[in-house]
Amino acid sequence: MRPEEIVRSSALEIGRKIKSGELTSVEATRAFLDKITSDNGKYNAFVTVCEDAVKEAELIDQKIARGELKGPLAGVPIAVKDNICTKGIRTTCSSRMLGNFIPPYDATVIKKLKAEGMVMIGKTNMDEFAMGSTTETSYFGPTYNPWGENRVPGGSSGGSAAAVAADNACIALGSDTGGSIRQPSSFCGVTGLKPTYGTVSRYGLVAFASSLDQIGPIGRDARDLAALFNIICGIDEKDQTSTETAPIDMDKLDSFDVKGLKIGLPEQYFGDGIDEDVKARVSEAVSFFESKGATVGKFSFPIADYAIPIYYIIACAEACSNLSRYDGIKYGYSPEGVDDLMDLYIRSRSEGFGMEVKRRIMLGNFVLSSGYYDAYYNKALRAKALIKEAFDKAFDEYDVIMGPVAPTTALKCGESLSDPLKMYLGDICTVLVNTVGLPAISVPCGFDGSGLPVGLQITGRHYSEGLLCSVASFYQKHTDHHTKRSSDR
Repeated sequence: MRPEEIVRSSALEIGRKIKSGELTSVEATRAFLDKITSDNGKYNAFVTVCEDAVKEAELIDQKIARGELKGPLAGVPIAVKDNICTKGIRTTCSSRMLGNFIPPYDATVIKKLKAEGMVMIGKTNMDEFAMGSTTETSYFGPTYNPWGENRVPGGSSGGSAAAVAADNACIALGSDTGGSIRQPSSFCGVTGLKPTYGTVSRYGLVAFASSLDQIGPIGRDARDLAALFNIICGIDEKDQTSTETAPIDMDKLDSFDVKGLKIGLPEQYFGDGIDEDVKARVSEAVSFFESKGATVGKFSFPIADYAIPIYYIIACAEACSNLSRYDGIKYGYSPEGVDDLMDLYIRSRSEGFGMEVKRRIMLGNFVLSSGYYDAYYNKALRAKALIKEAFDKAFDEYDVIMGPVAPTTALKCGESLSDPLKMYLGDICTVLVNTVGLPAISVPCGFDGSGLPVGLQITGRHYSEGLLCSVASFYQKHTDHHTKRSSDR
C-alpha cells in the first residue's frame, strides 16, 4: 500500500492487512509518523511524537510472524491523549505544571494496548488538565481543526480528534468528563465513544473530576471504536470504580438491523440556542432511522435546563480537590528563587496553571466553602438522583436517545475564550450523560452551510456500548459522512 492509502484506512483495515501480510506494522507506523511530521506544524495535534515507534513496530511484526499476536488491531498505530500516563514518555496534561513529567508507570489502558500489540505514535494536545471545550487552553498552543481555517477542534480531546480527522492517526484514545470525546468528534467529523463509567479503568488517567472522567476511543467509524473498546474495557484491581464488562460482539454488530428500534428525542435538545443547520442534519439522521423501520417519539426532558449548573458545580468541586496535590514540592512545576514555603505554594500554582484551570479551582473552592456547600455542592449532588430518574423514565419507553452533540459546529478560534460562559453553555447536550455515567456515541451526520461537520449523539442505558456501536455502524453502512475528509473539499 502507498503511504497515502495507509493513512486514510480504518484501524481494522490496517489490522487485517498486517495480519494477511499485505502490510507491516513498520510500514503503517512510518506512514503515520511521516504524516505527523508534515502536518503538526499546521494543526498542532501532538505534544509529543514517539520517534522510537518504528523500533516498537519492528518487534511487533516479529511477534505477529511468530503467531504471538492475533488480535484485530495488532500492529496498528494509535495516538493517546496527553493526560494518560505512559511509562518513560512525557505526560504533560498540556500544562506548564507537568511540562517535564515522565511517569514511572503505564496507565492500565496503555498496558492493554501494548499487550494487544498496538503501537503508540504520539501524545495528543488537549485543553490544560482537560478543562475546556476548544483545545485552546493548552500550554503548548492551540490545536486547529483540519475542517476549517482558524476553527477550533473542540475539546478537551481536540488533539486526538484532529489527529484522526487529519489522517495523522487512524484511531486514538481520549477522555470524556462532560463531552470531551463526543464534542471534538462532532467538530472534527470523526466518531467518538464515551463508555459507561467504570467499564474502562481510570488508573493512570490524570484526574480532573473523578466521578465524571472516562477514557474512550476516537476513530474513523463505529466498528473501529468497538474493536478498541474490547481491548481497553474490563475490571482493574487498581481502580475500585471499574466493573466487569462484556466485550462487544462484533458479529452481532455487523448483522444488526434498526427495525423496531425505539428512538427518543428530548424536546430540550432541539430548542432555542441550537443552530438551524445542526437541527436539520440531526433531524435528517433521525428520519433515516425511521425510514429503516425504527420508531421515533418526542418527550420532555426538563432536567436538561439545569444541566450546566449541576455539572459545573460538581466538576469544579472535584477539580479543585484533585489539583490541590500540585504544590511545587512533590512533583510538577517548581519556581526558582522562592522566599519561603508560602511563596513556593503561591508561585508554583500561579505560574504553573493557566487561566481556565485557575478559574475552575476558584469556582470549586467557592462551592465547597462552608458558607455555600449546602446551597450549591450538596444540592447539585442531590440533583444527580433527579437526572437518573429522568433517564430511567426515558429508557422505560425508548431504547436509545438521540440529539445533537453540540449546539453549533466548530467555533472560530478565540470566540469562547473571551466569554467562558458561552463555552460552558456549549456543553448543554453532553454533560448530563457524565453525571450519571451513561454511555454515548458521536456520529458524523452531515455538514452545515459552511461545510463544517455536524455530529449526532446517541445515548443508551448503562453498559449498552454494543447497542450504540451497532446503531452507529448501521447508519455508517448506509451513509458516507464519516468517510469525508477536509482535504477532499
